[in-house]
Amino acid sequence: MALPQDAIPVEIVEVKSTKTGIHGEVYQVLCKVMDGKDKGRVIRRNVKGPIKKGDIILLLETEREAKEIKAR
Repeated sequence: MALPQDAIPVEIVEVKSTKTGIHGEVYQVLCKVMDGKDKGRVIRRNVKGPIKKGDIILLLETEREAKEIKAR
């Protein structure tokens, strides 16, 4: 699989304990943007699949941010 040329690397800073999704397969994480116009910014995103602190993932865009999930 080819990587998109405009993908932006981000480092996972914190994995929130809250899982979301119908089956609990989506984690909410805080990630620090490592490159691009938002370099240094920490954003909240939803990530599907296994993830841990320190992992590097590629995002197609860094403008959107996930809403915080609150316990009911």
